[in-house]
Amino acid sequence: MAQPLKDMINARSVSVLADGLAAVWPAFPRARFAERAEAGLGPLELKDRVRHVSAALHDALPLPYPRAAELARACAARGELDLWSGWPLTDHTAVHGLGHLEEAMATLAAITPYSTGEFAVRPYLDRHRDDALKIMYSWAESPDEHLRRLASEGSRPRLPWAGRVGWLMAPGPTLPLLDLLRDDPSEYVRRSVANHVNDLAKDHPDAALALLARWVGSGGSHVERVVRHAARGLLRAGHPEALELLGATPGSGSADALTLDSAVVPVGGSLAFTVTVTAGAPGPLLLKYAVRRAGSRRVFHLGRREAAAEGTAFTVRKSHSFRPVTTRNEPPGPRELDVIVNGRVAATVPFTLVEAAPAGQAANSSVSPPTV
Repeated sequence: MAQPLKDMINARSVSVLADGLAAVWPAFPRARFAERAEAGLGPLELKDRVRHVSAALHDALPLPYPRAAELARACAARGELDLWSGWPLTDHTAVHGLGHLEEAMATLAAITPYSTGEFAVRPYLDRHRDDALKIMYSWAESPDEHLRRLASEGSRPRLPWAGRVGWLMAPGPTLPLLDLLRDDPSEYVRRSVANHVNDLAKDHPDAALALLARWVGSGGSHVERVVRHAARGLLRAGHPEALELLGATPGSGSADALTLDSAVVPVGGSLAFTVTVTAGAPGPLLLKYAVRRAGSRRVFHLGRREAAAEGTAFTVRKSHSFRPVTTRNEPPGPRELDVIVNGRVAATVPFTLVEAAPAGQAANSSVSPPTV
């Protein structure tokens, strides 16, 4: 089993941060900081661990914030921080630097190549809207890909794990950032741009589509991949304009011969299926599949095929895992599998998820015919 992320904030990460600060400020109370930072970590979850170490850091740096920020930048300049050792340092900036915009933003810029400041920049966007955004515009033109990404990622409307900043939920203020970064040479940056637009599309699909249509019209080395990733939520929903942006004919195409390897799947097992799809027009076939049960419908990517002509057929095989995960509950019971072609459900077949059979005992299975 993979190590829980929270366990990455540990004695080692505290030691790396302590060593870095002691190297740039000999008066830093290294032992006291490490003892306090490590005490009580065990029962805390990830973000609480970060905040706990950050509080210990503040106690060990009883200095005016500009001086503490100077030391933080010097620590980062040594190049030995990583995500886990640097995260409490960005949190310290988020909490204690709000009255010192320039120093705090410069500190996040220094740390973010080692430990991203995307969470820490949110309070500055909230309190110093225009001035903070102006600094982020300059980051978007930095030669450092980490700073360019921070400009996009830190200003995402729905940044995961981050607090909401009300004005970022409306389209407009961050669009110039995205225009600057949409064709960035770094995939790391471009994926952030696409995620930003995907966030925007959840609340303002028309604004997102207008932006993406403008990018398609302007062209660029990476425009197709960025648009495809940015529009993924709209594509899962079968939005006609999103399909058209990628050259697909909405609702066109059919699915035949949808078969399951087994119509009974144990929890922890996989649903394997095969389907033949046929193009209704030349161009892309954008394929999704959905797993449905009462009160739940989840859509997944199945593939993309390029049809040279109407009637071109493709056979696609897929295995969908029902391995238990902490973020999703999959109770046993009846399910339906939909195959979606260019935004339209083209075939459906039922199956059943059952409790895993004891070792050595196989579940009874049979294949149900598709409903097309």
